[in-house]
Amino acid sequence: MGTFIAGIVLLIVVALAIRSMIRDKKEGKSLQCGGDCKNCGGHCH
Repeated sequence: MGTFIAGIVLLIVVALAIRSMIRDKKEGKSLQCGGDCKNCGGHCH
């Protein structure tokens, strides 16, 4: 039972992380430059 609960919690954390990454991508942010276009060397849109 404990393994099942830990698996559910892990699944929720992973889903939230993916949701955050998708949301950031839609807003034009990325892991490479963090959305600070004046400092990323012109790679931002």
